Formats: sequence, C-alpha cells, structure tokens
Amino acid sequence: MSSDAIITSLFVFVLAGFLGFEVIRKVPKLLHTPLMALTNALSAIALVASLVVLGQARTDYSTILGFIAVVASTINVVGGFLITDKMLKMFKKPARPAPAAGQEAGS
Repeated sequence: MSSDAIITSLFVFVLAGFLGFEVIRKVPKLLHTPLMALTNALSAIALVASLVVLGQARTDYSTILGFIAVVASTINVVGGFLITDKMLKMFKKPARPAPAAGQEAGS
C-alpha cells in the first residue's frame, strides 16, 4: 500500500469520526434508543468484516489487526445491546403487586 493511499485512508477515517460525532451529538434524547439499535446493527456488520479480515490471515500484521478488530467489534455489539436493553427497561411500567388474599381489587 502506497504512502498516498495510507494518508487518504487515514483522512477518510478521521473525517468519518468527526462527522459521526457531530451527527450523534445533535440527536434528540427521544430518538437515542432507535439510533442505538441502528448503531448495533452497523457494529454487527463491522464484526462480520473483521472476521473476514482475520480469516484471510495473509500476514502476521493483518492477523493481529483482525483479532483486535474482532475483539473491539464484539465488545461494541454486546455493550450496545446491553445499554439498549437497559434503556428500554426504563420505559416499562413497574409491575403492580397482586392484592393480598381477602382484599378486594377495587379497595
């Protein structure tokens, strides 16, 4: 890979990072949970891509980077789903306790 290609790839990566940060920062809190679900799906796609890179194992360098990508993507997917599940539980109504024996439901 030439020096120009590496610099271009790094530039695109940094630009995508800044753009993603700005987009996420301006999302209203009401839309945060659906956005997290979409982000989890994208992270799953990144996990599949990192598995492909790891599976090719052309050089030691690509194997190490593929392994790091698989670990990071897996942490991202699992953590995202745990956070989304926790957020969705906040919107559920608490369960009402059953009336004790001998009491009416209306009193």
